[in-house]
Amino acid sequence: MTIDKSQIRNAATVIVLRDRHSDPHILMGQRGAKAVFMPNKFVFPGGAIDVGDAAVPLATPLPQTCADRLAEDADPALAHAIAVGAIRELWEETGLILGQPGQWDTPPPADWETFAATGHLPHAAPLQFVFRALTPPGRPRRFDARFFLVDADDIATDLDNFDAACDELSHLQWVPLAKARSFDMPFITEVVLAEVEARARDTNPPASVPFFKNNDEESLFLRLRGHRMAD
Repeated sequence: MTIDKSQIRNAATVIVLRDRHSDPHILMGQRGAKAVFMPNKFVFPGGAIDVGDAAVPLATPLPQTCADRLAEDADPALAHAIAVGAIRELWEETGLILGQPGQWDTPPPADWETFAATGHLPHAAPLQFVFRALTPPGRPRRFDARFFLVDADDIATDLDNFDAACDELSHLQWVPLAKARSFDMPFITEVVLAEVEARARDTNPPASVPFFKNNDEESLFLRLRGHRMAD
């Protein structure tokens, strides 16, 4: 049996790491009790990629190493939209801007109007692709999620001001990395957390990226090294 890709949405998640060399903290929030996907769980900001993300301009592109890893076992054209979606989700769910000052040449899509109004263009260069996970079969929703690590120093706005955030995540807070496991979080978030702990003081994109690939036949734990799959 093959995966019905029409039922799997591409998604992006952002792990913002603060004070990584002294007292590392990560930004997390709690999903609502009535959420269809992972209710009540503490998670990193993120969500599904929108169709319009592919057409949004970037002030800076992803690091080439990360773009190469994203292209493995995937359509290479997705890399741009996934990076854009990661920045959009971070803005929508936390009110934090990963951007550089700049004006849009064309009117932004509706989901980007408030971001553009701040006078910024999305800035993808600080994103480090560190993990990929495919939701197992049988869940109410399935995502092919890419996780990005970003240093809080690259955020353009006040790290403690979440006033512009939507209400999708509550209890937004900077969690000490050493204490994050005490929160009620999904299994995959715990797995990604281990990767973040291992990379907390490494500012270079990883040479290979873990891929937790759950298909209908088996669960595989692979490493993405930037080699595109043969057609």
